[in-house]
Amino acid sequence: MKKISCLLFAFSMIALMMTSCGKEETPIEFDQSLLIGKWKDGTLFERYDNDGNGATWDTADDVSEDEAQPFTWTLTNDNLVQIHIMEMGGSIPKSYYVTTLTSSTLSYHDDYGVTHTFSKVQ
Repeated sequence: MKKISCLLFAFSMIALMMTSCGKEETPIEFDQSLLIGKWKDGTLFERYDNDGNGATWDTADDVSEDEAQPFTWTLTNDNLVQIHIMEMGGSIPKSYYVTTLTSSTLSYHDDYGVTHTFSKVQ
């Protein structure tokens, strides 16, 4: 019985070691210049400037562009990082995965399943 248990354990370990975790996906590269401008998703707005700065505001919260939350941004492949600058000091990083970026559409999602699809506004 002990011999069978050892063999069963050995085969189990071999099976675990030979299991593949799946192919790693290659990130998609997006053109950063397409991100520059003002974007709208319902009442939520985001503005991306050439210098890596930006702002976000929600008109449903009675916030205008002049009162917007400032952030800095970087886009590397499909990873969009916004670092929100707080009024009282400090910063809050937010990371998103871009799925679509064209001259008129921006779509991204976060790790929690929140998805936004923006349209470019003039």
